[in-house]
Amino acid sequence: MREVIRVRHYSIRTEDTYVDWARRFILFHDKRHPLDMGAPEVAAFLTHLAVARNVAPSTQNQAKSALLFLYREVLEVQLPWLDEIVAAKEKRRLPVVLTPNEVRALLHELNGTMGLVASLLYGTGMRLLEGLRLRVKDVEFERRELLVRNGKGGKDRVTVLPENLLLPLRDHLVRVGVRHGRDLTQGLGKVWMPDALAVKFPGASRAWGWQWVFPSTVTSVDPRTGVVRRHHVNEASVQKAVAGAARRAGIDKPCSPHVLRHSFATHMLQAGYDIRTVQELLGHSDVSTTMIYTHVLNRGGRGVRSPFDQI
Repeated sequence: MREVIRVRHYSIRTEDTYVDWARRFILFHDKRHPLDMGAPEVAAFLTHLAVARNVAPSTQNQAKSALLFLYREVLEVQLPWLDEIVAAKEKRRLPVVLTPNEVRALLHELNGTMGLVASLLYGTGMRLLEGLRLRVKDVEFERRELLVRNGKGGKDRVTVLPENLLLPLRDHLVRVGVRHGRDLTQGLGKVWMPDALAVKFPGASRAWGWQWVFPSTVTSVDPRTGVVRRHHVNEASVQKAVAGAARRAGIDKPCSPHVLRHSFATHMLQAGYDIRTVQELLGHSDVSTTMIYTHVLNRGGRGVRSPFDQI
């Protein structure tokens, strides 16, 4: 299954997720081979997730997608019942959005690399992994823009680089450059390269422009190749730092790095920017996805005045 996934250039996260769901499915049915099972077994597994495990609709649909991939692409079994299995209906949830004062209080509780990452997420509207996967060459200081490579759906886009972050980001890159130079003297300094660029350009993996903007403080082993490299900062570290900062700031809303992206979009619309502009900055394929942030543009519920305020 991993080989088939890698041939299609899926991400390592998709690979781990699909393999994990296939393993759970097989274990749920007492280690029977998937070829010996069919629609009743798949339906029973998805029902177990929804009823016994009480998982979210998105999780249930993720499991279904993994099993569809297992049968169609790995086992090469084209069975009509695969399309007949009903997908869970997604619930439309409004995003959690911080007020400008809450964002200011949150960022005030962060410093160092975590503070810079959180500031970039709010200032650019990037997703967490998009920010952590930034390369030095993708930062344009003169044009005040960031080039987001291989975002959701494999798309590239350009987003704004806040003017107030130019100096902190320059200082950060100076420190990263010193560490990179130290790695090179120790025989390290190679960074993970996408596709076959490491073979096509053997020296590029050590080049400064290809280095992560936010490299990890420790080296790690690449799970696919076994090569020891310095990867980017772990997203769990940022999530933990933001959650801790929210507690210290006294913010009662559930707060994660993705909330900063929601807040960026909402505050841009409140500032009067066109929704199409916000759509491009966020990297949404459909403007209807961006329109979910318009729910906070009116004061009060849908902009109406309650009769209670008139008595």
